[in-house]
Amino acid sequence: MAQTVFETKFDDLSVFKRGKVRDVYDLEDRLLMVATDRISAFDVIMKDPVPGKGKILTRISLFWFDIISSIIDNHVIASDVDQYPQICRQYRDELEGRSMLVKKTRPLPVECVVRGYISGSGWKSYQKTGEVCGIRLPDGLRESDRLPEPIFTPSTKAELGEHDINISYDHMVDLIGTQKAQQVRDLSLEIYQKGAEIAEKSGIIIADTKFEFGENENGLILIDEVLTPDSSRFWPKATYQPGGPQASFDKQYLRDYLNSVDWDKTPPPPHLPAEVIENTKSKYLEALQALVGQTDAS
Repeated sequence: MAQTVFETKFDDLSVFKRGKVRDVYDLEDRLLMVATDRISAFDVIMKDPVPGKGKILTRISLFWFDIISSIIDNHVIASDVDQYPQICRQYRDELEGRSMLVKKTRPLPVECVVRGYISGSGWKSYQKTGEVCGIRLPDGLRESDRLPEPIFTPSTKAELGEHDINISYDHMVDLIGTQKAQQVRDLSLEIYQKGAEIAEKSGIIIADTKFEFGENENGLILIDEVLTPDSSRFWPKATYQPGGPQASFDKQYLRDYLNSVDWDKTPPPPHLPAEVIENTKSKYLEALQALVGQTDAS
């Protein structure tokens, strides 16, 4: 893979925002979205990048955006630098393989989370109350059990450095209205089920994931990223065994490492050992290989 990109600095372009992973530039009627090699855990950006990660995420997202376009339109205009405005092409070395020219939208103020299995914050909530985001689940579930059917469990969309908070569906209705809430719930469940079926044939269980939607003159569209190891829990189907945590193709490996060291999950984060960086990268590459059939994202 080409150079590692921790942060982009494109002097002739106007920064729209910098997120945990993506640097976004304002091209007036469109946006340029660049997936860097930054990685975050517990809502904190690590000091050390994972080389090539942005290219892997971009390739996986483009794979899914294409498939899911039969369900809902998305924000992708182009991912080939030759199709970008001339002013962008001087930054080709950094843009190639890790960027998208996208439509401008008004993002909804919620993360649309779908869970097909009980894990993570959902498992913690279930242990305490038997519920996740106000949804009553059957008694006796084990950690990582498959749910009788996928559930929609929205959360707030936190500012950089803050934590998303799980909310009830009724709370989401208060935020965006009944009709829009029904739309994004139904779309999220449909996208998840299609993605989960395809991934399972490739040997990956998508335990849960989150989607983001925006609005433009044509209504709701899918934005940001979709069904990547950054936005989802990817478990290898071959080793799946409910009753505890699972092996994964996502950043759970990084979270597990950080849980093993003396860090209070507030900035500044610890430096990551080279082995942890390399192992994290290899897990993302395994997901790319399984889904897209590529051994790298070049």
